[in-house]
Amino acid sequence: MQVFHQIHSLRTALAEERRQGKRIGFVPTMGNLHQAHLALVQQAQASCDCVVTSIFVNPLQFGLNEDWDKYPRTLAADTAKLEAIGCDFLFCPDETEIYPNGMAEQTRVVVPTMTDVLCGASRPGHFEGVTTVVTKLFNIVQPDEAVFGAKDFQQLAVIRRMVEDLCMPVRISAGDIVREADGLALSSRNGFIGEDERPRVSQLYRSLSWVREQIQSGRRDYLVLAEEAKEQIENAGFRPDYVSVCNSHTLDPAAHDDAEITILGAMYTRGARLIDNVSLVLDA
Repeated sequence: MQVFHQIHSLRTALAEERRQGKRIGFVPTMGNLHQAHLALVQQAQASCDCVVTSIFVNPLQFGLNEDWDKYPRTLAADTAKLEAIGCDFLFCPDETEIYPNGMAEQTRVVVPTMTDVLCGASRPGHFEGVTTVVTKLFNIVQPDEAVFGAKDFQQLAVIRRMVEDLCMPVRISAGDIVREADGLALSSRNGFIGEDERPRVSQLYRSLSWVREQIQSGRRDYLVLAEEAKEQIENAGFRPDYVSVCNSHTLDPAAHDDAEITILGAMYTRGARLIDNVSLVLDA
């Protein structure tokens, strides 16, 4: 695996891959890699000739009082994991490489829809930071395909909209959510969950799955279902941020005649904010 810290050297290496007609896959991450990240890399390997993984803890997508300084940085272990599964290129720039003029002077990329609801309501400016850095990374790597995890469903939808709006020649693929045996979605923030909380923390997934079951059984009172799910989360000892039943494509509140629906939720443990989602397709 070739490791690069600078844009120009990565571009030089990838230019040679393109001259050979190779299809380039890309998996952007913030590091602290776990099996879900590695599954995204393997998915990219299945459809591309070479794969680039980036590791960059992007300060632009963290708000005030968020955990940028506490976010785990495990580059040596991450590098070993990527090497073990045969990743071709690792790009791990520092902040000045990505933001040479400073974050305050950085040109921003803004997606005006889907970014001020759900996680965007709780994290103002977060998605602007995501879309800005992903645009920069796409410009650096110029991939044919980029793979993002479906656990961050809103992020996936926003990036798809950005790529469509800006006519970017990048195929956006989604990787399935990887879960622990009890249903907890793998996340780099799971390390912040307290030991006493861990036996109960899969309540978020259980509550979202319960909403899906209720919809499949015929209920269409989506707002009531969301409130009932939040009560379940509270009864398990956690603070819900939101539960919302949405149209899978627009993330608007689901209508009674929507066929493709995603139930998204977020909750707080003492040390982490966890997100999850489940989807379903209803018969026409």
